[in-house]
Amino acid sequence: MDIVEVNLGRRSYPVYIGGRLKDIGKIASTFSIGKKVLIISSDRIFSLYGDMVRDALSASGFDVYLARIPEGERYKSLTWASRLYARCLEVKLDRSSTILALGGGVIGDLAGFVASTFLRGINFVVVPTTLLAQVDASVGGKVAVNLPQGKNLVGSFYQPNFVYIDLAVLASLRPREIRSGLAEVVKYGMIEDKELFSFLEKNSARIKRLDEETLHFIVSRSVKIKAKVVEEDEREEKGRRQILNFGHTIGHAIEATAGYRSYRHGEAVAIGMVAAARLSLRMKSFPLSSFVRLKSLLERLNLPVALRKGIDTDELYNTLYLDKKVRGGRLHFVLPKDIGSVFLTKDVPSPLIRKVLKELAE
Repeated sequence: MDIVEVNLGRRSYPVYIGGRLKDIGKIASTFSIGKKVLIISSDRIFSLYGDMVRDALSASGFDVYLARIPEGERYKSLTWASRLYARCLEVKLDRSSTILALGGGVIGDLAGFVASTFLRGINFVVVPTTLLAQVDASVGGKVAVNLPQGKNLVGSFYQPNFVYIDLAVLASLRPREIRSGLAEVVKYGMIEDKELFSFLEKNSARIKRLDEETLHFIVSRSVKIKAKVVEEDEREEKGRRQILNFGHTIGHAIEATAGYRSYRHGEAVAIGMVAAARLSLRMKSFPLSSFVRLKSLLERLNLPVALRKGIDTDELYNTLYLDKKVRGGRLHFVLPKDIGSVFLTKDVPSPLIRKVLKELAE
């Protein structure tokens, strides 16, 4: 089992990669996280892994409770946060208690938001069960809920006590969920690691077969990149962490415009990366050969590179301006310079943005 440390002073925490869920109680018992643990999960995820996690925690002396939420981005809401607060009160969680998120990115975001705000903050543990959550959402401390107007508009920075990743759970995922997570891995290659990008190009078949050694490599590499960036700029105050938003400005707008129903997060990010690459290409800041490599890799991983029918590009354009990355009325983009290198800019002409959005819909 690998352990990646996220070094943030008193908010530092380990990410365990390659452990088994049956052993999580032994790990949890080494942390000062109180006796009561509320597991927040979905019915489907709990039916697969809930008993194992609950039994492992109970065997290590924890009192374990459960709260279930439906699956889907649209349930990452203030309404469901309120229901979870009620459950916290029902089982009498206190400041020493722990919320454990067992599931994907939606579960982690919502559970983390509740943990960060209930009693002004209680302990938080993340057990990610999707590839997307393992490589991205579980690390970094961003927790949030959506509003009807946009994604992650209400949230905070709240680091977990630890993250525990069991790669074996990926075998139970639907192929679409695996693909969604791979989009974030491609992102890491684009922003910081051309060797990782090349690895993905050469090993797409092994990845699709869910070869555990290959998955271990890409998860560990992704977590290390995310940890390094977060250590340098935990709260996005220096500009460094903003590179993690590559593909997300337009990606989040796609999700919101589609009502959080038609696109998985990774699918929207894949299209968002293609859009950002098109913008940079048109601005003569990104080589055509690298654009072709990006688009080809996404297609090889069976990720979308264009919008499906039914998205109004004018509405999509307007939704962009509800993004958290708008400052002073101007959109801030992360655009690629080459494979493994990106830059931040607020100087993308509006007509070019509209043009690229229309091209995505053709």
